[in-house]
Amino acid sequence: MKNNQPKPDAELLWKQMDDELVPRLGLNLGDRAVYAHLLRHSRLAGKTRLRFSIRGLARTAHVSHTSARQAVRRLIAKGALRLIERTAAAGHVIEVRLPSEIRVAGGAVPAGPARRSPSAGPVNLEQLNFLQGPTRREAIHARDCGLCFYCLIQLTRRTRCLDHLVPRARGGTNSYRNLVSCCVECNEQKGQTPAEDYLRSLYRRRRITSAELEGQLRALDALAAGGLRPILLHPAAPARKQRKS
Repeated sequence: MKNNQPKPDAELLWKQMDDELVPRLGLNLGDRAVYAHLLRHSRLAGKTRLRFSIRGLARTAHVSHTSARQAVRRLIAKGALRLIERTAAAGHVIEVRLPSEIRVAGGAVPAGPARRSPSAGPVNLEQLNFLQGPTRREAIHARDCGLCFYCLIQLTRRTRCLDHLVPRARGGTNSYRNLVSCCVECNEQKGQTPAEDYLRSLYRRRRITSAELEGQLRALDALAAGGLRPILLHPAAPARKQRKS
C-alpha cells in the first residue's frame, strides 16, 4: 500500500515506545510485539496505512493466531491503531499511530495502566502482592497475553500457573515485575534456574527461535524496569451481587 510519508527517527521511536507508550497504555507482551511489528512495516517504511491478515501477522510477529487477533483489537481500542477497513477476503487495513500521536488521536486512551472503579482508592502497583487473590493473578496472565513467558505456547486455565523470574529461595518477590504466566511444564523444569538461563536452555533445545529468545530477553529487561505493568481491574459491587444471585 503506497502512501509515502517521512520516516521517523527509529532510535527515538523505540525509546518512546519502551519508556512512554508501554507503561502509559499498559501494553502486555503480545500487544507490544504486534505494535512493534506493525510500526516497523508501516511508519518506519514510510507508510501510514498497512494491509495485513491476522494469520500472516501471527506468523511474522511470532505470536499465536489468537494472541495476534486480541492484540489488534486492544491496540485499536487504546488508539494505537485506527481501523480503516476489515473484510474476510482482504483482511485488515489499519493506520498505525506513532507514540507521540496517540494521546491526541485517541481521546479515550487511559492515563495509566491501572483501571479502577470510581469508588476505589489509588492503587500503587509497586506495593501489591500479585499472588494474593484471583484478580491480581489474572492480571498477570492477561498481561502476558495467554502465552507461556518461556516457551510461548498458548495456555489454558488448566495448563497455566505463575512463575517467579527470580526464585523466592533467592530473594524473589511477588511483585508484577517478578511474576510471569507460565506453563506447568516450564514451571517444573525451570525450578531454581534464573529466567535468562532457562530461556537460553530452551533455545539450545530448539524449543524457541533466536528471535523469540531475543524478544523474551528484552521483555526481562522491560519487566525489571517496571515497563510491562498489568492492568488491574477492580470488579464493581453490583457485578458481585449478580454473580451470587
